[in-house]
Amino acid sequence: MDAYKVLEIKKSVFENNDRQADLLREELKKDETFLLNLMSSPGSGKTTTVLRTIEALKDQMRIGVLEADIDSEVDASTVAKTGAKVIQLHTGGMCHLDAGMTKQGLLGLGTEDVDLVILENVGNLVCPAEFDTGASKNAMILSVPEGDDKPLKYPLMFTIVDVLLINKIDAIANFDFDFEAVKDRVRKLNPNIKVIPISAKTGEGIKEWAEWLRTEVKDWQSK
Repeated sequence: MDAYKVLEIKKSVFENNDRQADLLREELKKDETFLLNLMSSPGSGKTTTVLRTIEALKDQMRIGVLEADIDSEVDASTVAKTGAKVIQLHTGGMCHLDAGMTKQGLLGLGTEDVDLVILENVGNLVCPAEFDTGASKNAMILSVPEGDDKPLKYPLMFTIVDVLLINKIDAIANFDFDFEAVKDRVRKLNPNIKVIPISAKTGEGIKEWAEWLRTEVKDWQSK
C-alpha cells in the first residue's frame, strides 16, 4: 500500500472553476447581462478596440467594462472618459482571470443597469485560454505585427474563442502577414470561428464587429 496520496491539483482547480463559471453564466442569463471575455497579447490594441466598441454601441445598449491587469489603472482611466461604467481589477500577479475573480469584478461593477459587460482580460495568449470566466462569448484579438503563426504556437486560445478580430490591418503592407493563412489555420482548429478584420485606429471593420456583438447580446437576452 502506498504511503502517500497523489492529488491532481490542476484538474481539481479547473473542475471547480468550470462549476463556478456555469453558475455565473446562469446568474447573468437571469439578469439579461451579456459578458464578453476579450483576450489578446499585450499591445494588440485591446483597449482601443474597447473604445471603438463603446463608441459604436453606446446609443443602443448600456455598457460596462472590467479592466484586468497585474497592476496599473491606465486602461480603466482611459475607458472611463467614454462615460461607460468601468472598474479596474488588479490580479495580484496572476496572468489570467477565473470565474471567481470575474464574479468579484461584476459585483464591484454592478450589473443591474448594464446590458453588455466587456471583460478586458490580462494580456496573455496562454493562461486566459485555460480558465472559463463565465462569459457569454469569448473573443480574441490578433494584431498584424504579431505575425500569422500565432495559431500554430497558441492553438488552445484559437480553439476556445467564438470570434477572432484581426487588428491593425491598416499596417498590413508593412508586415509579412498572410491573412488567408491565418484564416485557414484558425478554421482547422475551430470550424465555427468568426473572423473579422479590423483597424481600431481607423475604424475599418468596426461596424461588422459591432453588428456581430449586437446580435449576440440580443439573442442572449431573448432566449
